[in-house]
Formats: sequence, structure tokens, C-alpha cells
Amino acid sequence: MVYGLGFILIILLIYGPFLWVKFVLWRHSKEIENMPGSGGELAQHLVERFQLEGVQVVEGEPNSDHYNPAEKIISLSPRVYQGKSLTAVAVASHEVGHAIQFIRNEPVSQLRAKYLNKAFIIKRFGTGVLVLFPVLTFLFKVPHIMLVGIAVGIATMLASVLMYVAILPEEYDASFNKALPILKEGYIPQEHYPAVRQVLQAAALTYVAGALADVLRLWRWLRVVR
Repeated sequence: MVYGLGFILIILLIYGPFLWVKFVLWRHSKEIENMPGSGGELAQHLVERFQLEGVQVVEGEPNSDHYNPAEKIISLSPRVYQGKSLTAVAVASHEVGHAIQFIRNEPVSQLRAKYLNKAFIIKRFGTGVLVLFPVLTFLFKVPHIMLVGIAVGIATMLASVLMYVAILPEEYDASFNKALPILKEGYIPQEHYPAVRQVLQAAALTYVAGALADVLRLWRWLRVVR
């Protein structure tokens, strides 16, 4: 009983943030009739207002909201780009916040350059290990190889989570030092402030929540292999 509760608690701690992020973004994605513009229109307006030279706003793939500093592109998913919801305007403002960080060359913008690529590389390496080691175990009939693969896979996934945690100051700055003050300048009614805060919190935690969810997916994958 105790072990079962402990296991459930661990699952909640690992997967809970991911579910919370998804729930918050969904909860506030309802279209608002009197919203003056879509997320894409707001992002374009803010780019012009803050004179973010060379920055473009484009409609990207679903669930792919991000700012690409190398190409100076704010890519918004269709629901955000076209949407007139609190989620749409908050997420769009969050990505504009990242653009402001990089255009102004703020110190916080260096966190992504320092850690994000490393997180991607570590994650890909861990995935490769998990694919390769079962094959090696089958070919050489050595069970210990699989154990080594599992250990390396878990270690790389956890390292990836830590890399995303290191980027959190940049994410929180984009949400609460950039997007929220901007939105409070008359872009949204005061009654929506609490909801927008929630969405911006979710936007800031997206990377970390996704990385934690990958750890649970690793566990499910190991059960299948076993």
C-alpha cells in the first residue's frame, strides 16, 4: 500500500507539471468575442511597437510556439496565431518577450544559447542509447548491457531536465518581466489578469514540464522492452 502510494506520488511529481501546463493552456483557450486582435496580430503589433528590427511573426506548426533568435522569427502555432483567447495573446506576448531579450542582448538571453542546445543533444543521445542497447543485448545475449543502457538513458533524461531548469530564469523573465507588464498596459481587462498569469506561468514551464514527461515516457518504454 505504502509503495503504491509512493509510486503514484512520484508519477504525479513527474507528469503533473506537464498535465497542468496542458490544462491551463486549454482552459483559457476559449475565444473572447471582444478581443481586439489575434495572437499573431498582437505579436506583430508589439514587434513594431518595440522596434524589433528584422523580427518576423509567422504561423508555424501546431504546438510549436517559439522564438528562433538565429533567424529572428517568432513562430506561433495556428491556435495562437489565429486565436483570440487569453492563451493566444499571453503565449504570443511571451514569445515577443523572448525576442525583446535577444534584440536587447540582455544577459538572461544567454541562458538559452548556453543550455538549450546541450539539452537537445543530451536528449537525442539518451534516445539513441535506449534504441541501441536492446539490440546489443539481443545480439550478444548479455543482460548487463541492457542494465547499462537503462542507467545511461535515465541519467541523460535527468540531465536534460536539469538543463531546462537552468533556462527557467529566461522563461520567467519573458513571462513576468516582459509579457505581463505589456499586457497590463491596456491590452487585456484587469479581470483577466489572474488567468493570464496562469497562462504565462504555464508558458514559462513548458520546457521543464515536457522534459519531466519524457522521463515517464522512458519508464513506459522500458516496460514495453522488458
